Amino acid sequence: MSNLLEIQGVSKKYDKTQALNDVTLSIAPGHIIGLLGPNGSGKTTLIKILCGLLQPDSGTVLIDDNPVGPKSKAVVSYLPDKTYLDEDMKVEAVVAMFKYFYDDFDENRANEMLASLKIDPKSKLKTLSKGNKEKVQLMLVMSRRAKLYILDEPIAGVDPAARDYILRTIISNFDSSASLIIATHLISDIEPVLDEAIFLQDGSIKLFKSVDDIRAEHGKSVDELFREVYRC
Repeated sequence: MSNLLEIQGVSKKYDKTQALNDVTLSIAPGHIIGLLGPNGSGKTTLIKILCGLLQPDSGTVLIDDNPVGPKSKAVVSYLPDKTYLDEDMKVEAVVAMFKYFYDDFDENRANEMLASLKIDPKSKLKTLSKGNKEKVQLMLVMSRRAKLYILDEPIAGVDPAARDYILRTIISNFDSSASLIIATHLISDIEPVLDEAIFLQDGSIKLFKSVDDIRAEHGKSVDELFREVYRC
């Protein structure tokens, strides 16, 4: 089975700042990967390159054997770290919009999640709590039958109960033939669901290993190793 994601020698520079420096990695289907690093480590730049929102200065990216473009975008479901929906829209209108734009959008799955959340589809987004807005955005992303899910800080700024729901939603709607990349600072919260972890530092990969190997080789959790590696 070929890898779902292949990144070879990707670099990106902003003026004099090297955001990414010769990043190379491969991700197979069926994996949940934590993309970890402090602010300025290159996480968001890498994510935007994978989603076709930025062009690398050098290197190549293949997603499902396709270069970044219309074919790769059709199999990537992306949750950005900032709200992008019109808050005057009703939830049901946003669901209809996603159904219109994405051939792989599963409306039944979306409605089941809304019911479990006890969110009225006729509610306007601006009337929802912050946690429920986050859940609606995640519901939209996870209702696609995508091959690669990319979640940028999906549990930041929400309460612990909302975090638990979000993680349960990710796991229960994750297809074993797909892969999922989660960028986050809240490592202890997501560590139980991770298969692998990528540590980014100053635009370079410092470590890319399975969570089990990290625990076996270092004798500590991913969160503990992260705190040690990035100690100020």
